[in-house]
Amino acid sequence: MSRHVVCAADELPPGSRRTAFVDGREIALFNVDGRLHALLNRCPHGGARICSGIVTGIAQSSGPGDYRLERHGEFLRCPWHGWEFELATGQSWCDPRTTRLRNYEVRREAGGNLVKGPYVAERYPVVVENDYIVIDI
Repeated sequence: MSRHVVCAADELPPGSRRTAFVDGREIALFNVDGRLHALLNRCPHGGARICSGIVTGIAQSSGPGDYRLERHGEFLRCPWHGWEFELATGQSWCDPRTTRLRNYEVRREAGGNLVKGPYVAERYPVVVENDYIVIDI
């Protein structure tokens, strides 16, 4: 597994999304109320760019005429055919046994944590002003 810095944390504020290319893969990044999600940006059903889908909840019903939206912000709906995927796991809710979106571990790290290695160089004082979004692949 390798780590990749994909953007500064302030470039992915709550309620936003963006894409990043990592090792030849297009990754869709979502920040839903501070929860970060990273998914392969290709719907396994029809190949749509999943980043342009709607972040939503799931419709639940206890019987005819009783419909309610629950788990708001936990699902992503494909923009082409409406297939729904759980953002946290990539699990399909249309075909849960065989279909899922590839998801990646994603987290926010302080900028100072990214400076590592056996490097020897002239040193200067540095102030870290931003955090970054990091993906493990």
